[in-house]
Amino acid sequence: MQPACGDAPEPVGTIMAAPPVELDDLWVSYGADSRARDRAFQLCGLALRLEAGQLCAVLGPNGAGKTTLVRAVAGLLRPARGRVRLFGADAGKLGRRAVARRVAVVPQRTEVALGFTVREVVAMGRAPYQGTMLRPSSEDEQAVERALRICELADLAVRPVAELSGGEQKRVHIARALAQQAPVLLLDEAAAHLDIRHSVALYRLVREEVSARSLACLAATHDLNTAARYADRVVLLKAGRIVADGTVEQVMTGARLGEVFETAIHVGCDAASGGAYFVAQGPEG
Repeated sequence: MQPACGDAPEPVGTIMAAPPVELDDLWVSYGADSRARDRAFQLCGLALRLEAGQLCAVLGPNGAGKTTLVRAVAGLLRPARGRVRLFGADAGKLGRRAVARRVAVVPQRTEVALGFTVREVVAMGRAPYQGTMLRPSSEDEQAVERALRICELADLAVRPVAELSGGEQKRVHIARALAQQAPVLLLDEAAAHLDIRHSVALYRLVREEVSARSLACLAATHDLNTAARYADRVVLLKAGRIVADGTVEQVMTGARLGEVFETAIHVGCDAASGGAYFVAQGPEG
């Protein structure tokens, strides 16, 4: 595919030559004055490396920094200190189109696209690869059709997005991110507003996409059971710092989860799958 008007072509192999995501001593604050000494940091000195073919779940209580982490990796927040690197390139020095070719995001809150159909919104995911006239190529159309199909939206393709339920609208934004076909996928509570069937289907689909396309996926979630079932790796955050980083077995112990979430959590073994399950039992006292 030819580069869109105004974009320099990417050197062959550049994107795949370095780790998809690297965080180097990342500090992030929402404070207006980046020089203020007393400002509060939402992320404090994070160091993290995300590999291709890896689904990394990010867990932590409200205010731990999960959404801030997703936004920082997406290039939507400027670090106070440290760097976010996408395939070796400083995210802060990349243009929006270049970032969008590397990273697709499903945000926690999505805005209703008034006046657009489901197909039109999903097709917006192809914008990073198109010129100023946004004329779709056959590759664009194939990506959109595939995203509609795997997200079970083909029957809703001509419906206005504003007429859909909250869960259906969320699936539209997931399909848009998948149509984007970026090598990094960021999910911020992507299953919010989805019913049980579609929540399970979403993470099963993400697991399949990560494996089949060697995606690097960072998924912020509150769902301990989903993380344990589908993630290769778990990062546990509290107060903007990484408390633990490793496999499900290494990180998701009852004692550690209880300490981070400040509530007793029972860890059991699911007889059907052989995997762990988690049940909150109430505040620790």
